[in-house]
Amino acid sequence: MDGIKTRVCKKCKTEYPAAMLRKNYDICPGCGTYMRVHAKRRIDYLADEQKFTEWDKDLYMYNPLEDEGYADSIIATREKNHLNEAVLTGEITICGYEVAIGVMDTRFMMGSMGHIVGEKVTRLFETATRKKLPVILFCCSGGARMQEGIISLMQMEKTAAAVKRHSEEGLLYVSVLTNPTMGGVTASFATIADVVLAEKNAMIGFAGPRVIEQNTGEKLPGGFQSAEFQMEHGFVDRVVERQDLRQELAFLLSIHEKKSSFFKRRFRLFYEIKDGKITERTPWERVQIARSKERPTSLDYINTLFESFYELKGDRVKEDDHAVIGGVARFRGMPVTVIGTQKGKNSLEEAMYYNWGMPLPSGYRKALRLAKEAEKFHRPIVFFVDTIGASCGKKAEEEGQGQIIANVLQEMSVLKVPTLSVVIGEGGSGGALALGIGNEVWMLENSVYSVLTPEGYASILWKDNNKAADAAKKMKLEAKDLYDLGVIDKIIYEKEPVTTENMDDVCSQLRAGITEFFDKHASGDVAAMRYKRFRKY
Repeated sequence: MDGIKTRVCKKCKTEYPAAMLRKNYDICPGCGTYMRVHAKRRIDYLADEQKFTEWDKDLYMYNPLEDEGYADSIIATREKNHLNEAVLTGEITICGYEVAIGVMDTRFMMGSMGHIVGEKVTRLFETATRKKLPVILFCCSGGARMQEGIISLMQMEKTAAAVKRHSEEGLLYVSVLTNPTMGGVTASFATIADVVLAEKNAMIGFAGPRVIEQNTGEKLPGGFQSAEFQMEHGFVDRVVERQDLRQELAFLLSIHEKKSSFFKRRFRLFYEIKDGKITERTPWERVQIARSKERPTSLDYINTLFESFYELKGDRVKEDDHAVIGGVARFRGMPVTVIGTQKGKNSLEEAMYYNWGMPLPSGYRKALRLAKEAEKFHRPIVFFVDTIGASCGKKAEEEGQGQIIANVLQEMSVLKVPTLSVVIGEGGSGGALALGIGNEVWMLENSVYSVLTPEGYASILWKDNNKAADAAKKMKLEAKDLYDLGVIDKIIYEKEPVTTENMDDVCSQLRAGITEFFDKHASGDVAAMRYKRFRKY
């Protein structure tokens, strides 16, 4: 490809000088189509100058079926494209971070995976495990290499096992899915990364669209199996712009550095805790304040309290539930995981997009996935709770709402990293409790936390939901009541009901309190502490 003087965009048919396209990251200047990038060009886009060392470049051809035509094709492809195989592996430096990297190249038999590809990918992870390096792997493949028969299939289990061993050492793996990523590559190492990125419009799937249409007789919709489709269905964390990849990867490498681990931060951070006074209000008044559309959402607090929030999406099973948002960020320079229930308050469309802040089972699966990832990388977790309750519709029941909440309660109770839950608005029933599994639980002064809504309580007990105000008084759902009951550990005071316009004082209290919390839980058995907390009820 380096010798080519011009290239033609397959979508808009415009011809451009190859040098111009390289400067534009091989993106069509006219229509924005992402052209395919060969492996060495990917390395050039990412690496610090002169900072790539190739591994295993001399692995010899493998022909288990003794197919002469296949052997001839391999030799011809090598000579034409100056490639050893369909994947290039080695060690690279990206913005100063040492990384093991693999880049697949479709010029070699459409990037298909045979024995040599599987062996190089496996050795990539084995060497990275031995050298304690993170792995970045650019995936681009038509799937298993049919010419190698069942041996090509065996590469799937071999590579997946190598990824697992790397993961068990607490090491980061980021996969970048490019166009196309299909078949046995999708069903093995490509989609089991800690963070799965995808280039926009990349085709990603197991069976190809033609195979699906032939088998089902169904015409597939536009965008089916695109990167955006896969993100919406919970299998991709983020769709990224090619020109931003280097910086996004550098950020992920920085926030997963071993020396950034919470348990290595053995120092006291400055904090100042201020006492406050609770303003007298009726319980029903607090319910109304907690529901106010002017009240800050989880995202408002995340973007104010933390630096460099990097959202991660999807439950890796079915979908990305917008009612639960989460990802990685920094708190005073320290990596943390933040997860919250998110309401849409600016319009009906936004409220529907976030499902009124009522998580589906997929939302709880996403929260649990992010929490387990935080545990792997020794990051403390901060939860923000603001939900009327878990989604209680037909879809939620069909997908096992009760079971997933139980699973979340069980798994989060034993997390080996500190967890802090902050009720910022409504804390409704088990839907809120699922994100309330904290070493400490805090409430804002005008938030509420209860077994169900006052309207629901009144309807069940008195068959009259118009008695919601009376129910609110009886339920003891205010912060001061729950503090006296020992359900919560701290009240964040509000001089006046907090809004997006006056949240500085509340955020100052939260910032100081979170700093103190991290300092207090920097050592010790946090899972045992959490269990002791639960046992007092």
